[in-house]
Order: sequence, then C-alpha cells, then structure tokens
Amino acid sequence: MARTKHAAAKKQSRKPSAAAAASPATAFPQTRSERARKTGQATPTQGTSRKPHQIRKFQKSTNLLIPAASFIREVRAISYHFAPDISRWQAEALVAIQEAAEDYLIQLFGDAMLCAIHAKRVTLMKKDIQLARRLGGVGQPCEIMPYDQQLPSIWLF
Repeated sequence: MARTKHAAAKKQSRKPSAAAAASPATAFPQTRSERARKTGQATPTQGTSRKPHQIRKFQKSTNLLIPAASFIREVRAISYHFAPDISRWQAEALVAIQEAAEDYLIQLFGDAMLCAIHAKRVTLMKKDIQLARRLGGVGQPCEIMPYDQQLPSIWLF
C-alpha cells in the first residue's frame, strides 16, 4: 500500500499535570531520546533522511547525472542497431545527446511526481510515469512498423 501524507501531530503542553508532578519518574528532566522512545517519534540521530539536502545539492550542480562512459556505450549500441555503418561520434554530439536525455528525464520525473501528488501519494509509481508521458504527448513506446503498415489502408493498392 502506498504511503500518504499525514497531518502534523499536535504538540504536547510543557506543563506537567498535578498527578504527573507528584510521581518520582518526572522529577528528572527527560532527554530527547527518552521522550522519543515514549512518544514513538524519531530523534534527529535515528532514522532521519538527508533527501532534502541531496535534492538541493543536485539542483545547484550543473554537471551531468548519468555517468558518461555508460551513456556513451548505450548510445553506440543503439546507433549500431539502427545504422551499423555509423561507428564514429563526435564528443560534442554525445554530450549534446546526454544533456537532452537528462533534461527530458528530469522533466518527466517532475511531471510524474505531480501526478503522484495529485493522487495523494508520496511514492512515485509506474502508472504516474505512464500518465505523465501520455499527458506530455509522448505516449507509449512503439516498435517501428513496416512501410506498408504506416500508410492508411485507402492508399494501399
């Protein structure tokens, strides 16, 4: 089941009640970890996430996110599949393709995240990416069809 966002919990009052003030357990102030154990909340040292820090770091950086060597290997494999006689690539062309691919992926994930938030979820799912592609006009990937199947049936003799 997907996680959903929850409303913020109410803070407890700092004043102890009369019955709690009389008990010897409350005579000593509690540490942050003791309060966390009792309330079930995580302390800053246990279970916190550094995701907002990482997101800000990647948003500030201008370097490419996909490793260049593996991206170039995939570009060469795909180009060999469609045109085996083309084996040489200019370095600027490969960098341009990588920048365009990363820009497309970042935009796609941003749109997919908006779809997930619209569905009141915080988890990105496959159906969010499919919906983002469909709304963006890309649709589902399709195979290359033979030439005679691409033409409308009225044009075929």
